[in-house]
Amino acid sequence: NRKQAVMDQVRNELALANAQELINKINEKCFSKCITKPGYKLESGEQTCIAKCMDRYMDAWNIVSRAYIGRVQKE
Repeated sequence: NRKQAVMDQVRNELALANAQELINKINEKCFSKCITKPGYKLESGEQTCIAKCMDRYMDAWNIVSRAYIGRVQKE
């Protein structure tokens, strides 16, 4: 039905917006933390730092998202 289609579209748009926000935040936080002297290529230490930073940020994002969804479902 039409109502369900609109709800599905809204959910998809929210999911896309959340993914874009996650990528933007990771770029902002991890780049400023790990890249001290921008150059032509990433040094191995910078690559490692970015990988670990991204993993930690995504883990934290998932924890917060699960907690938020849990609270919303209780209401």
